[in-house]
Amino acid sequence: MTFADVVIDISHEAVDRTFEYIIPEELEGIVKKGSQVQVPFGRGSALKKGFVINVKERAAFDTARLKTIQGVEPGSTSIESVMISLADFIRTSYGGTMNQALKTVLPVKRRSEPVIEKFVCLDADVASANAALETNERKKNVAKARLLKELISEKVLPMSMVRDRLNIAASTIRSLEKDGLIKVVIKTNLRDAVNIDEKPRYDIRLNSEQSEVCRSIWERYESKDLRPSLIRGVTGSGKTEVYIELINRMIGLGKQAIILIPEIALTYQTVLRFYRKFGNRISVIHSRLTPAQKHDQLEKARLGEVDVIIGPRSALFTPFKNLGIIIIDEEHEGTYRNENVPRYHAREVAIKRAELSGGIVVMGSATPSIESYFKAQNGRYQLYKLEKRANGAVLPDVEIVDLREELNNGRRSMVSERLYCLIEDRLSRGEQVMLFINRRGHSSFVSCRKCGKPLKCPHCDVSLKYHNNGKLMCHYCGYEMPMVKTCPECGSKYIGRFGAGTQKVEEEINNLFPQAKTLRMDLDTTKEKDGHAKILSAFANREADILIGTQMIVKGHDFANVTLVGIMAADMSLYSESYQAPERTFQLITQAAGRAGRGEKKGSVVIQTYSPDNYAIQCGAKQDYESFYAFEMDYRTILGYPPVKTMLGILLTSADKAFLESVCRQLSSCIDEEIKRTGRDIWKMGPVDPSISMINDRYRKIIYVKSKTYDDLILIKDAAEEFLQQHQGKDIQTAFDFQQ
Repeated sequence: MTFADVVIDISHEAVDRTFEYIIPEELEGIVKKGSQVQVPFGRGSALKKGFVINVKERAAFDTARLKTIQGVEPGSTSIESVMISLADFIRTSYGGTMNQALKTVLPVKRRSEPVIEKFVCLDADVASANAALETNERKKNVAKARLLKELISEKVLPMSMVRDRLNIAASTIRSLEKDGLIKVVIKTNLRDAVNIDEKPRYDIRLNSEQSEVCRSIWERYESKDLRPSLIRGVTGSGKTEVYIELINRMIGLGKQAIILIPEIALTYQTVLRFYRKFGNRISVIHSRLTPAQKHDQLEKARLGEVDVIIGPRSALFTPFKNLGIIIIDEEHEGTYRNENVPRYHAREVAIKRAELSGGIVVMGSATPSIESYFKAQNGRYQLYKLEKRANGAVLPDVEIVDLREELNNGRRSMVSERLYCLIEDRLSRGEQVMLFINRRGHSSFVSCRKCGKPLKCPHCDVSLKYHNNGKLMCHYCGYEMPMVKTCPECGSKYIGRFGAGTQKVEEEINNLFPQAKTLRMDLDTTKEKDGHAKILSAFANREADILIGTQMIVKGHDFANVTLVGIMAADMSLYSESYQAPERTFQLITQAAGRAGRGEKKGSVVIQTYSPDNYAIQCGAKQDYESFYAFEMDYRTILGYPPVKTMLGILLTSADKAFLESVCRQLSSCIDEEIKRTGRDIWKMGPVDPSISMINDRYRKIIYVKSKTYDDLILIKDAAEEFLQQHQGKDIQTAFDFQQ
């Protein structure tokens, strides 16, 4: 007898353990790790679908009590055992249930309606067809004769043409089929997600720096050194060309590639660069595809119809059977961390998937995450550097404008004197400008000038943002209301709008430069289908002089005519409550500055700030990553932040505030006991309110745990999950957020 551990695939997340089943003799060798099976479950032994997590020769329970697998699920999407192992890794490393992990890694399970095309084909030799044509013409069977005449000429006709243009009825088609003269062929097509009307052409040659990086990575791969590679390359250094060369070599070995790109950087321009090399052997996955389109892209990958998949973190779970390389572009991006349970990081999961597949991971960024650079310095990753721009262009000149001095000089405009002069100059020369501010909307908050109370969302612990459509909006839950004329608290008419977002910048620029054509790119202007592509295409075609936007505009775009970038408020991300605030500020400044001067013309950058001496801003202005890394590591070493120590945030939410506080106190005591039991150097803080203590009518509390080793945090996570089992079915939700 052989046995299987099965996770039941039902919606109830509480069923998170495996159940042991007997594998019947007729299914031995068919039921494998990763198989989707039908099993009797519960008291009534109702048939349920399940996933086989493990196949073994010994049972853990009395075999007399075990039920038997009834069959392998017919017509289900095949599941590689590597994906089951990956789900197990995610469950163990990041918490949540096994079902949640399986739903994360498995392809779309519900098959969508396929795209069907029908064709009418001649099914007789020409002589027989001509004889039948003469007979039907003689008998005045006009429709039959018309169809036969066309088929003798063309052999195959689309059904749509037969019905619409030739006006042939279904009864006529059936009659000719019955006579053995024609046949109807059905072809199933998979939907396409790449719509590029251009022939593939790729004539880029690598420079010496790029060639050396490719040579070294490939030699390490051939010698079985599968450590992840980290490429730190200045903006415009040609990291994409390195990726393309490595992927091309992998395809030459019959292997496939996954390219992870932040969603906001996944543009037509980005996909086009890969299409020019690989043509229709690439496909994309992103959030704006329909479920049917997404299913078909995954099916193409499973069937081997494509070699390269490009997409955000979910593309990591593409069911390639012979995966050779995973590229993580802009590896520092926060979007690689999943915000839903399980809160995995795509970087760590990619490394695990490559390990299971015998492939390699190559990461690239102008501003690598501190965690990744730390691992590269310690030899866990192999570090490579690209110090020069690939096309010979030089890095832009960068100036810092102290907004305190602007204020002292009586200038109240959002646009400093220096930035104003440079915009005016670029417009006069027919060159383009990008203005970056990392906040959408018109005003960051609205408050009463008499009582000082801000207008807050009734469902979230955040202030409402004013938009120039006259509405106040919550950027967390989507709540909106009309702009008020009097204060809801004190009745005062003195309502003021404070702060600035993209809409206010756009308004200011239109007032200062009425002759300029402007475009705005933020979440509000890109909601419709292809919204990103339309704006970027218009700007690339020089239909606008100035592009104003959030971080959407600073990710991977390459506009040769952009010679000026203005960073409107560099402090905006600097003083948030996160210990990573300086790092994010440095990254945004460096990435934004990197958009200037990417063509033949010299570029300039203006950084407007109230904190000109801050090391993140100073290093960002110089694009000096090494100095920033040294400053940041000193700061994190003193305070014991990752990567010096690993950190776990345990976030609990509930609609019942008192119940939440009670559970948090009990959990805190449980963690204290676990720390005492292990005797290890583990530090705990909380429970405390996070920076936003309520979202969507759910109260939030967080407990922080720090230790030198990740394994210590796994012990705490396991103890917390065991404690929380007693509250299953109650209104309490938990998420584990690891930083390492």
